[in-house]
Amino acid sequence: MGQKIAHMKALWMLQEEGFIDLYFGDEAGFQLVPNIPYGWQAKGEYVRMLPRKGKNLSIFGLLSCDNHLVCYPTEQTTTAAFIIESLDHFASKITKPTVLVLDNAPIHKAKAFMQKRAEWEAKDLFIFFLPKYCPHLNRIETLWRKIKYEWIKPKDYKSWRTFTNAVKNILASFGSDQYNIRFSEPYYVSLIS
Repeated sequence: MGQKIAHMKALWMLQEEGFIDLYFGDEAGFQLVPNIPYGWQAKGEYVRMLPRKGKNLSIFGLLSCDNHLVCYPTEQTTTAAFIIESLDHFASKITKPTVLVLDNAPIHKAKAFMQKRAEWEAKDLFIFFLPKYCPHLNRIETLWRKIKYEWIKPKDYKSWRTFTNAVKNILASFGSDQYNIRFSEPYYVSLIS
Protein backbone atom coordinates (compact mmCIF):
# COMPACT_ATOMS: atom_id res chain seq x y z
CA MET A 1 0.00 0.00 0.00
CA GLY A 2 2.90 2.37 0.70
CA GLN A 3 3.97 2.26 -2.93
CA LYS A 4 0.42 3.09 -4.10
CA ILE A 5 0.29 6.03 -1.68
CA ALA A 6 3.64 7.27 -3.05
CA HIS A 7 2.21 7.02 -6.57
CA MET A 8 -0.90 8.95 -5.47
CA LYS A 9 1.33 11.70 -4.09
CA ALA A 10 3.29 11.83 -7.36
CA LEU A 11 0.08 12.06 -9.38
CA TRP A 12 -1.17 14.84 -7.11
CA MET A 13 2.05 16.78 -7.58
CA LEU A 14 1.94 16.31 -11.37
CA GLN A 15 -1.58 17.76 -11.50
CA GLU A 16 -0.59 20.61 -9.16
CA GLU A 17 2.21 21.50 -11.61
CA GLY A 18 -0.26 21.35 -14.53
CA PHE A 19 1.33 18.37 -16.28
CA ILE A 20 -1.75 16.17 -16.01
CA ASP A 21 -5.41 16.32 -15.16
CA LEU A 22 -6.34 14.04 -12.27
CA TYR A 23 -9.87 12.66 -11.95
CA PHE A 24 -11.46 10.36 -9.40
CA GLY A 25 -14.17 8.03 -10.70
CA ASP A 26 -16.85 5.79 -9.29
CA GLU A 27 -20.44 4.71 -9.74
CA ALA A 28 -23.34 5.46 -7.43
CA GLY A 29 -26.91 4.25 -7.46
CA PHE A 30 -29.85 6.44 -6.49
CA GLN A 31 -33.23 4.88 -5.69
CA LEU A 32 -36.52 6.02 -4.24
CA VAL A 33 -35.61 3.99 -1.17
CA PRO A 34 -34.32 6.82 1.05
CA ASN A 35 -30.86 6.63 2.56
CA ILE A 36 -31.35 7.13 6.27
CA PRO A 37 -28.17 6.34 8.18
CA TYR A 38 -29.81 7.33 11.46
CA GLY A 39 -32.59 9.54 12.70
CA TRP A 40 -34.48 10.76 15.69
CA GLN A 41 -37.73 12.48 16.49
CA ALA A 42 -39.26 14.05 19.54
CA LYS A 43 -41.24 11.80 21.87
CA GLY A 44 -44.74 11.36 20.47
CA GLU A 45 -43.73 12.69 17.03
CA TYR A 46 -43.60 10.28 14.11
CA VAL A 47 -41.53 10.81 11.00
CA ARG A 48 -42.62 8.67 8.09
CA MET A 49 -40.98 8.00 4.74
CA LEU A 50 -42.48 5.29 2.62
CA PRO A 51 -39.85 3.33 0.73
CA ARG A 52 -40.48 2.62 -2.90
CA LYS A 53 -38.73 -0.06 -4.81
CA GLY A 54 -38.21 -0.19 -8.49
CA LYS A 55 -36.24 2.13 -10.68
CA ASN A 56 -32.59 2.99 -10.19
CA LEU A 57 -30.63 5.98 -11.45
CA SER A 58 -27.00 4.96 -11.81
CA ILE A 59 -24.32 7.59 -12.27
CA PHE A 60 -20.77 6.99 -13.39
CA GLY A 61 -19.06 10.14 -12.21
CA LEU A 62 -15.61 11.62 -12.75
CA LEU A 63 -14.50 14.37 -10.36
CA SER A 64 -11.37 16.44 -10.98
CA CYS A 65 -9.16 17.99 -8.30
CA ASP A 66 -10.70 21.40 -9.06
CA ASN A 67 -14.26 20.00 -8.65
CA HIS A 68 -15.08 19.70 -12.35
CA LEU A 69 -17.71 16.96 -12.50
CA VAL A 70 -18.44 14.79 -15.52
CA CYS A 71 -21.45 12.46 -15.19
CA TYR A 72 -22.81 9.60 -17.23
CA PRO A 73 -26.30 8.66 -16.02
CA THR A 74 -28.30 5.55 -16.88
CA GLU A 75 -31.47 3.93 -15.60
CA GLN A 76 -30.06 0.56 -16.67
CA THR A 77 -27.81 -1.70 -14.65
CA THR A 78 -24.26 -0.38 -14.68
CA THR A 79 -22.12 -2.77 -16.70
CA ALA A 80 -18.53 -2.85 -17.88
CA ALA A 81 -19.86 -2.00 -21.35
CA PHE A 82 -21.50 1.17 -19.99
CA ILE A 83 -18.31 2.21 -18.18
CA ILE A 84 -16.26 1.55 -21.33
CA GLU A 85 -18.67 3.60 -23.46
CA SER A 86 -18.53 6.44 -20.92
CA LEU A 87 -14.72 6.41 -20.82
CA ASP A 88 -14.54 6.31 -24.62
CA HIS A 89 -16.60 9.51 -24.64
CA PHE A 90 -14.51 11.06 -21.85
CA ALA A 91 -11.24 10.16 -23.62
CA SER A 92 -12.44 11.95 -26.76
CA LYS A 93 -12.83 15.20 -24.76
CA ILE A 94 -9.57 15.40 -22.79
CA THR A 95 -6.99 17.99 -23.81
CA LYS A 96 -3.91 16.80 -21.92
CA PRO A 97 -2.66 13.61 -20.29
CA THR A 98 -5.30 12.54 -17.77
CA VAL A 99 -5.15 9.99 -14.98
CA LEU A 100 -8.38 8.46 -13.72
CA VAL A 101 -8.25 7.02 -10.22
CA LEU A 102 -10.63 4.08 -9.71
CA ASP A 103 -11.28 1.55 -6.99
CA ASN A 104 -10.90 -2.19 -7.50
CA ALA A 105 -14.57 -2.96 -8.17
CA PRO A 106 -15.05 -6.04 -10.37
CA ILE A 107 -16.63 -3.84 -13.05
CA HIS A 108 -13.35 -1.89 -13.28
CA LYS A 109 -11.31 -5.06 -13.59
CA ALA A 110 -13.54 -6.80 -16.14
CA LYS A 111 -11.72 -8.38 -19.06
CA ALA A 112 -13.31 -6.02 -21.62
CA PHE A 113 -12.37 -3.01 -19.47
CA MET A 114 -8.75 -4.12 -19.07
CA GLN A 115 -8.48 -4.74 -22.83
CA LYS A 116 -9.40 -1.08 -23.49
CA ARG A 117 -6.58 0.37 -21.38
CA ALA A 118 -3.99 0.39 -24.18
CA GLU A 119 -6.44 2.20 -26.48
CA TRP A 120 -7.19 4.81 -23.80
CA GLU A 121 -3.50 5.25 -23.04
CA ALA A 122 -2.91 5.99 -26.73
CA LYS A 123 -5.42 8.85 -26.23
CA ASP A 124 -3.62 10.01 -23.04
CA LEU A 125 -6.15 8.56 -20.59
CA PHE A 126 -4.46 6.44 -17.93
CA ILE A 127 -6.13 4.33 -15.25
CA PHE A 128 -4.69 4.17 -11.72
CA PHE A 129 -6.20 1.68 -9.29
CA LEU A 130 -6.39 2.60 -5.61
CA PRO A 131 -5.10 0.23 -2.97
CA LYS A 132 -7.77 -2.27 -1.96
CA TYR A 133 -10.24 -1.21 0.73
CA CYS A 134 -9.33 2.49 0.56
CA PRO A 135 -12.50 4.34 -0.45
CA HIS A 136 -11.34 7.30 1.66
CA LEU A 137 -8.71 7.99 -1.03
CA ASN A 138 -11.37 8.47 -3.71
CA ARG A 139 -12.69 12.05 -3.61
CA ILE A 140 -15.89 11.26 -5.45
CA GLU A 141 -17.02 9.04 -2.57
CA THR A 142 -17.46 12.24 -0.55
CA LEU A 143 -19.68 13.68 -3.29
CA TRP A 144 -21.94 10.60 -3.31
CA ARG A 145 -22.24 10.75 0.48
CA LYS A 146 -23.13 14.47 0.46
CA ILE A 147 -25.79 13.95 -2.21
CA LYS A 148 -27.42 10.97 -0.51
CA TYR A 149 -27.27 12.10 3.10
CA GLU A 150 -27.45 15.91 2.92
CA TRP A 151 -28.53 17.39 -0.39
CA ILE A 152 -31.46 15.15 -1.37
CA LYS A 153 -34.40 16.31 0.73
CA PRO A 154 -37.43 14.31 1.92
CA LYS A 155 -39.69 16.23 -0.50
CA ASP A 156 -37.58 14.91 -3.39
CA TYR A 157 -38.87 11.37 -2.76
CA LYS A 158 -42.47 12.20 -3.81
CA SER A 159 -42.13 10.53 -7.20
CA TRP A 160 -39.54 9.12 -9.55
CA ARG A 161 -39.68 12.31 -11.59
CA THR A 162 -39.14 14.66 -8.64
CA PHE A 163 -36.39 12.39 -7.38
CA THR A 164 -34.43 12.16 -10.64
CA ASN A 165 -34.91 15.89 -11.25
CA ALA A 166 -33.45 16.61 -7.79
CA VAL A 167 -30.42 14.35 -8.36
CA LYS A 168 -29.79 15.76 -11.84
CA ASN A 169 -30.15 19.33 -10.52
CA ILE A 170 -27.61 18.65 -7.78
CA LEU A 171 -25.17 17.15 -10.28
CA ALA A 172 -25.66 20.03 -12.74
CA SER A 173 -25.27 22.61 -9.94
CA PHE A 174 -22.26 21.00 -8.28
CA GLY A 175 -19.62 23.63 -7.64
CA SER A 176 -22.20 26.36 -6.93
CA ASP A 177 -22.59 27.92 -3.49
CA GLN A 178 -25.49 25.57 -2.75
CA TYR A 179 -23.75 22.31 -3.74
CA ASN A 180 -20.03 22.49 -3.18
CA ILE A 181 -17.31 20.62 -1.32
CA ARG A 182 -14.15 22.35 -0.23
CA PHE A 183 -11.62 19.57 -0.12
CA SER A 184 -8.42 20.00 1.83
CA GLU A 185 -5.10 18.75 0.51
CA PRO A 186 -5.08 14.94 0.60
CA TYR A 187 -3.31 13.55 3.61
CA TYR A 188 -0.95 11.44 1.49
CA VAL A 189 0.66 14.57 0.05
CA SER A 190 2.37 15.23 3.40
CA LEU A 191 3.02 11.56 4.27
CA ILE A 192 6.00 10.82 2.08
CA SER A 193 8.79 13.33 1.57
